Amino acid sequence: MSNNSSVAVFVQRQVNFRLMLVQMLVMIFLCINMLLIVTFFKKECFHTSARYILFAVMLLSDSFVLIISDVLLIVNYFQFSIQIWLCTIISVVTLLYVMATPVTLTAMTLERYVAICLPMRHAELCSTRRSVHCILIIHVVSSVPGMMTLIIFMAIAPFGLYKQKALCSMEMFLLQTWQRHLRSAASQFYFLIMCIVIIFSYVQIMKVAKAASTENKQSTQRGLRTVTLHAFQLLLCLIQLWNPFIEAAALQINIALFIDIRYINYIMFSLASRCLSPLIYGLRDDLFFQAVRYYALCGLYKKQQSC
Repeated sequence: MSNNSSVAVFVQRQVNFRLMLVQMLVMIFLCINMLLIVTFFKKECFHTSARYILFAVMLLSDSFVLIISDVLLIVNYFQFSIQIWLCTIISVVTLLYVMATPVTLTAMTLERYVAICLPMRHAELCSTRRSVHCILIIHVVSSVPGMMTLIIFMAIAPFGLYKQKALCSMEMFLLQTWQRHLRSAASQFYFLIMCIVIIFSYVQIMKVAKAASTENKQSTQRGLRTVTLHAFQLLLCLIQLWNPFIEAAALQINIALFIDIRYINYIMFSLASRCLSPLIYGLRDDLFFQAVRYYALCGLYKKQQSC
């Protein structure tokens, strides 16, 4: 009994440590994202550029997902069940913004393609008004997987189920095995289209880079690096999509292995990727970096670049 008690205490301490570590990381990542968001809203010149507008949309989406996923983690840790109708709303909205990040990345890639390959039409195609329309399209496209999951769940779930309470998770809406396959197929289709867009943009920008003069080559090379970064961010999103399959395989082997892999996946692909990649992207831009440094140092750094 004493050995079992010692093991239980050790496991509980390990779980508590992991929960505290997640809270620390969430706070750090949210502070970084908030700094980037505040920088965007403080500088009016960013409000007229499609590139920065889409970047702000991605930051807001990632910050929302960070907050909601952390709240659900805490709620499930304390075994606090909520009514399924409320969990349904939370899960659909969360899935919308999970999908919004890769869709926004695709839109940002297209903006770089227009800026480099169609510079004469960039002001027309990437105006502030069209950026607002693009944001609406991003949300409509991103909502399709969540709405599809919701509609199927409402069609096959008994009405009395909505009044019941349970631990909230996306898995509870997948009542049949074919639902998992359908959700996976839809996600894979989305990412296939996104990969095609990014590869097309990269190839077209590469052609322009080879034909560019010396004075334009540096700008074109920056565009290539930006598209490459978008491809890396999209890869992280794709890996996050594969996580449930990896975790399911681990669950068949060992429950402890399943818990460890799920925890690592959450840290690397749900938390870190939603902060580090946007931070790298923001700091690569000279104008945005100068503004971030100015507000991070509370105005002590005076050498801001004018827009």
